[in-house]
Amino acid sequence: MTTSPSPALPTNTPRPYESYVYAYPHKTAYRPLDDRPALAAEWAGERKDALSLYLHIPFCEVRCGFCNLFTRIGAPGELTTRYLDALDRQATAVRDALDAEGPVRFAAAAFGGGTPTYLEAAELERLCDLAEKRMGADLRAVPLSVETSPATATADRLAVLADRGATRLSIGVQSFVDAEARAAVRPQRRAEVEAALGRIRDARIPVLNIDLIYGIDGQTATTWRHSLDAALAWRPEELYLYPLYVRPLTGLGRLGAGGDAQWDRQRLGLYRQGRDHLLAEGYEQVSMRMFRRRDAPPQGSDDHACQTDGMIGLGCGARSYTSRLHYSFDYAVGMSEIRAIIDAYTETADFSRAEVGRRVDGDEARRRHLLQSLLQARGMPVAEYRARFGAAPGEDFGPELDRFAELGWLDAGAGPGLLRLSPEGLAHSDALGPALFSPAVRAAMAAYASK
Repeated sequence: MTTSPSPALPTNTPRPYESYVYAYPHKTAYRPLDDRPALAAEWAGERKDALSLYLHIPFCEVRCGFCNLFTRIGAPGELTTRYLDALDRQATAVRDALDAEGPVRFAAAAFGGGTPTYLEAAELERLCDLAEKRMGADLRAVPLSVETSPATATADRLAVLADRGATRLSIGVQSFVDAEARAAVRPQRRAEVEAALGRIRDARIPVLNIDLIYGIDGQTATTWRHSLDAALAWRPEELYLYPLYVRPLTGLGRLGAGGDAQWDRQRLGLYRQGRDHLLAEGYEQVSMRMFRRRDAPPQGSDDHACQTDGMIGLGCGARSYTSRLHYSFDYAVGMSEIRAIIDAYTETADFSRAEVGRRVDGDEARRRHLLQSLLQARGMPVAEYRARFGAAPGEDFGPELDRFAELGWLDAGAGPGLLRLSPEGLAHSDALGPALFSPAVRAAMAAYASK
């Protein structure tokens, strides 16, 4: 990896890029559920007045070299039609299970993947109909986030999303430097990216998010600044800055690319450069990765909290959460396994039971609440944790929090009622998060990785 000058890492500091933590427990800790519990029973007694709805489209026009998401290249034959048919059957079964007890309300919605805009305009209309007419989500009344790519952000697709109430569009650019895009095994040209951004702005969807990646082979502080400024020229309401990870079975992983301490120093230096530049340009830091323009319209739902409220995920790759169970379908990274899982999904007739997942007991619920709260820049009110679990975070996780404080990862000036990361703690989110994984989850993830 090409490096730019950056400070050495303290010898007692864990590697800053152990694992990207976006949910807990991770899907590699899920296992087939022997009892195949009925969804109606799992959702009985759950709060359903502020659910999040997620629909997963596992198709992309290309597979980026760094990608380990559940997605496949292309959709031969009538695969998208068969997939949407299965999504319809699943939505019907899930809504029936939810309706078995009490009212249901969705406070937020998202289409992800993969690339949802791989679907054609008419298919996107059908996807929105599934969310509205099958699931009962009012897409024009709640935040609706949709992921796209430069090649699929066409005017007709964007028009459908704008008309159906999309409030946020997230586009994976990763780099405005063509050579860096090629190095990340992402075939695209700067001109195509700029044209797609122009179409998105023309569609007048309120929030534009641009994803950028740092740590790409050949990237320097100068080229990173070039991509940051190219993105800022579009005045995006949000920017996500992701460190490059090289994972097994991905394109870069098969090429033998990997990381070491020198690469860690480079990525940490580029992260700090990007963070400081965005803060100087009028953005606020929401998490290690997320930066929001200070004058941007609000996004998200005031009455939905990911730590406590449930989520309904539809489609292969989507996960669902109750307070006691996280469940999904089989997960894979290899192409042949992904294709087989998608084919099996399209042939499924009965979606009334949970097939793969993990029980979330009291300890795991505590870990999830602390982890997902602490990784946000605003921190976690101690009273919120105590009200839910009957103890202070330090009573449950004293050694871990003491270690974080020793490393300078906690904000000592946050006050006794708030647990919040310092700037250095945010920079090391990808080490801090995994430090809160339970031994059982770590063992399950390791067993999955060794298969």
